[in-house]
Amino acid sequence: MSTGGSARIPGRPARTTPRPGRDDSPDRLYTVTGGRSRTHSDAFDLVTLVVAESAPTPGMQSEHAAILRMCDYPVAVVEIAAELGLPVSITRILLADLLGTGRISARHPRAAPAAAELPEPELLEQVLVGLRNI
Repeated sequence: MSTGGSARIPGRPARTTPRPGRDDSPDRLYTVTGGRSRTHSDAFDLVTLVVAESAPTPGMQSEHAAILRMCDYPVAVVEIAAELGLPVSITRILLADLLGTGRISARHPRAAPAAAELPEPELLEQVLVGLRNI
């Protein structure tokens, strides 16, 4: 049985509030981004970590201020979008604004080590045998 056009997952309570970002008024999203629909920067993907470099200032757009408050420590773009209840595309535009003014820094998580940096399989096998003997 469907509720409001979306399937209900057994064992989970029915959603009583609209889905964040999905049901936002297009007018609101247009206003939040100043009419922009995309950013010219490719600095942000879903796992880019963002850290605030300054505190919010009076008169700052509320979404920008919220981002600065939540990024005292590294936070992924996808987490920021979820916390704001905005689509990732809109969040990326807001982040580009802050990056352009130097209020945040962004970095990608460290990549996985190359195969040459991994321990030899024989060493791993010896560790496994040692653990089994404990």
